[in-house]
Amino acid sequence: VQLQASGGGLVQAGGSLRLSCSASEGISEINAVGWYRQAPGQDRGLVAAITRGGLINYNGFVKGRFIISRDDAKNTVYLQMNNLKPEDTAVYYCNADRIKLTDGTIVLGPWGQGTLVTVSS
Repeated sequence: VQLQASGGGLVQAGGSLRLSCSASEGISEINAVGWYRQAPGQDRGLVAAITRGGLINYNGFVKGRFIISRDDAKNTVYLQMNNLKPEDTAVYYCNADRIKLTDGTIVLGPWGQGTLVTVSS
């Protein structure tokens, strides 16, 4: 089971991308989900997070530019990224604090492969 991030790519500064974090088969529910990013030579850090109840938290450097949302019917969390800047270039990952498997087991959310976002100036 995994949470798969997708939607990255190459975009010019000022452009937009929408990332998706999708739950694989075997996962029936995802709890709070965070989007993280890691630029070369830097630590992974939180970008935005959303609880199952819809409470949202943004890191200050993306507030006003990025929007996190979720569709629980699809077990998918989105990150709409607008007005992208070269410093947003990074591999973006998603992770849930807890997931419920289809057999009812609750486990820590696994880290999946990220998606690369490259913003050119």
